[in-house]
Amino acid sequence: MSSELKNEVDQKGNSPLTRKQVMTVVWVVLAVLAAGGILFSVLVFSLGNRAPRADAPLTAITQYSYEAAEASNGLKLHILKTKPAYVTLEVVNENVTLTNKVGINGGFFYGESLISMGVVNGYAVNGDMNGYGSGGENLKYARGTLVWDGASDTLSVQTVSKASEVKVKDHSRFWAQGGISMSLSDDEAWRNIAEAEHAPFPDDLRLRSGAVYDGAGNLYLVVSENGGTLEAFRSAVIEKVGAGELVDGIFLDGDGSSQLLSKEMSLAGDNRPVLQMLRITK
Repeated sequence: MSSELKNEVDQKGNSPLTRKQVMTVVWVVLAVLAAGGILFSVLVFSLGNRAPRADAPLTAITQYSYEAAEASNGLKLHILKTKPAYVTLEVVNENVTLTNKVGINGGFFYGESLISMGVVNGYAVNGDMNGYGSGGENLKYARGTLVWDGASDTLSVQTVSKASEVKVKDHSRFWAQGGISMSLSDDEAWRNIAEAEHAPFPDDLRLRSGAVYDGAGNLYLVVSENGGTLEAFRSAVIEKVGAGELVDGIFLDGDGSSQLLSKEMSLAGDNRPVLQMLRITK
């Protein structure tokens, strides 16, 4: 290579960037920094608004209020008021008071099998949707089932046997908790409806549990501290829950399974483990 050509190559290799090249580099750096800032903001926002971890302590759960009330018939009620969007159905296989989770017991069960429906976002909570005792259906009988439709953020009580019968706008965004219809708008027929759904031990003095809602979309999880009949519990709920604005609800499993845990109260029933609970997650 001639010395002239070599000098020309060296000069080109060591020449400074042009103004246009410098501006291009600056704009690329600014774009990368801006994108990084947006991603960081999104991450901070999502972390600040996500539900607490599964192992979050009771103190981390704040989207509910607690109240105790005694009805004129002597039943003492403990009430957790929340929004259904903050609730899920969860298998616990434990006494609710030992779970470190805010909520109450769920539907009926036998051993490791759910007798009542328990479905979240299209999945049975206790196994394969079509498996026995998975929560994919109300076994044997069509029963009152409390349904939250996440797409419309509405609650309803639907008398169904299988999860496929549940009517919601989006079957990937809902939950359905089986129980026994409380029929709050029908004082004359509620007893016959409950008997048709095979409500167990309606006239025994037993601990009772239920889930009811009002016209504003508030959900109330209710457990009695002392024993009463099904009718006594229903009357106490109508009298003391929801300030006269209740729409409907369901009876849940009762007797020793009537359990509640929150920062303010712990009710262990007869200390037995339950299979599933309604849990407030946020």
